Amino acid sequence: MDILPAPTTTATATTATTNSTTDSAVLTSDFDVFLQMLTAQVEHQDPLEPIDNSEYAAQLAQFSMVEQQVTTNDLIQQMLSALGANDMVSAANWIGKEALVEGPALFDGSPVTIAPNPPITADEVTLIVTNAQGTEVQRHTMPLGAEPFTWDGLAADGSLLEFGEYSFEIESKSNGEVLIVDPALVYTRVTEARVEGGETLLVLDSGYLIAATNVLGLREPV
Repeated sequence: MDILPAPTTTATATTATTNSTTDSAVLTSDFDVFLQMLTAQVEHQDPLEPIDNSEYAAQLAQFSMVEQQVTTNDLIQQMLSALGANDMVSAANWIGKEALVEGPALFDGSPVTIAPNPPITADEVTLIVTNAQGTEVQRHTMPLGAEPFTWDGLAADGSLLEFGEYSFEIESKSNGEVLIVDPALVYTRVTEARVEGGETLLVLDSGYLIAATNVLGLREPV
């Protein structure tokens, strides 16, 4: 699952509206040109060999198909925009809550909740903590099992580690052999909801962006 730094908000809705308006303008322009050409055909046709009415009907039918296609595209765009708005309303209810995600968390002095899921064969589980620069700052022995674990951010001497972004991994061992090292799932606060490209995205307090579909759990702040 990719979690990316939150980019500057894009004007997706504005672009869609502009494209729809452009399509309508082009359609109107084309219809005017079509009428002018049709009028010119009638004015300059040979009276002894007039254009067959079926040809006019075919031209009108062809233009009508194009018009219907553009109208259909506009309706689809409106439906997608409406769905995106509904998703935004739902995601807005998540703001301020803590989402369970795979990724870094912001440490501001408050404990960070880790959701471990070690293999059942593991007899030793260790939490590995790295800072934003990728430097390992701590290893902490965890209880066996899948119960939530609270990381308090305390160094070995009892002092608080520096505030900032930290990443977490869970190392599982059996009989001294490493079974697996997995990224840990952490609870982190949601600060913003967006819809970009038809997808609902959440901005986390760490400043990272994640798709709403990648949230594995949600809870009230504790």
